[in-house]
Amino acid sequence: MSEVLARGRELRSRNRTRLTRPRTYVWIAGVVLLLALPFYLDRFWLQAGLFAMAAAIGAIGLNLLTGATGQLSMGHAFFLAIGAYGYCVFAGDGEGGLTGLGLPTWIAAALAVGVAGIAGGLFSPIAGRLQGAYLGIATLALIFIGQHVLFNAHDLTGGSNGRDVPPLSVFGITFDDSELVVAAVPFGASEKLWYAGLVLLFCCGIFARGVLRGRPGRAMNAIRDHRIAAGVIGVPVARYRAGVFVLSSMYAGLAGVLLALVFQRTVPDYFGITLSLEYLAMIVIGGLGSVAGAVAGAAVVSLLPQLLTRYSDALPLVSAPGTGGITPGEASRYLYGAAVVAVVLFLPGGLASIAARRSRPKSGHTPGEEQ
Repeated sequence: MSEVLARGRELRSRNRTRLTRPRTYVWIAGVVLLLALPFYLDRFWLQAGLFAMAAAIGAIGLNLLTGATGQLSMGHAFFLAIGAYGYCVFAGDGEGGLTGLGLPTWIAAALAVGVAGIAGGLFSPIAGRLQGAYLGIATLALIFIGQHVLFNAHDLTGGSNGRDVPPLSVFGITFDDSELVVAAVPFGASEKLWYAGLVLLFCCGIFARGVLRGRPGRAMNAIRDHRIAAGVIGVPVARYRAGVFVLSSMYAGLAGVLLALVFQRTVPDYFGITLSLEYLAMIVIGGLGSVAGAVAGAAVVSLLPQLLTRYSDALPLVSAPGTGGITPGEASRYLYGAAVVAVVLFLPGGLASIAARRSRPKSGHTPGEEQ
């Protein structure tokens, strides 16, 4: 009995210590700030934040695949396109000669994520047997196949013009531009989607963090570090690699659904090889194998071109699109390309390693524990 009481006192002491850490207050302040932002920011900043949330969800999935398991994927944009267009097909009403099943939008979103996972499952036998550059080239083929389908399957995708995205409706709340007044502040589509995006990103981050910190994460890291040795100690390498590919595809599908809801129109040009390269830049800049790093890298890569566009008049060497000179999109690619080189040379652990170094003396964690 005394041991149980002593254990209880120890747990209460740990909880009190955890609650008094400065990091806890920083997290609480950050959550409150994120919840309050829709009441003060205009549409541009809210949409920029939503793009970053969608990119973070996709980057977390890619980091599970590439950062934690060591499988190079160049076809992440293909699965984002499946999520985006899958949602449009399942939720669309079939107007304009386009295929639409007219399902409830929340069911359509879940089915779109499931279809992205099924597509990943169909490719997983290949992913389970290839590695390195060979897997990267194989996944790159998915981009070319996807682009051909997106531009030519007019009934499904609308061709080069794309198709409109039905607004999401959950629990009687429709995430469109019909105003919902909250505390004397009109809430449109961006404000409503902001909270949906926060919930999705939080759930995806917590789930990925649990995977990385549990037995699957240790197996994934063993496969990444030494595939043959992992197989010798009993890790089913092919099954794990295939399973992670499916999970990463589902993350990408969910990111595609959120992107479609923010854009309100899907366009094939967006889901090309450039998008896949941007996702690789996100996880390298943020930190391979780290959930927090994926979020940080996604914020940097997704927000940079929008900020350059917003302030192009005040920045040297950057001009507005169509006026000549270096466009904001080109400038952003130069900048995060340079950031990738700088991270590889001087900060191999990415942005996540900075926080890990600061917290290590206080918490006693090893680098591998910081996910």
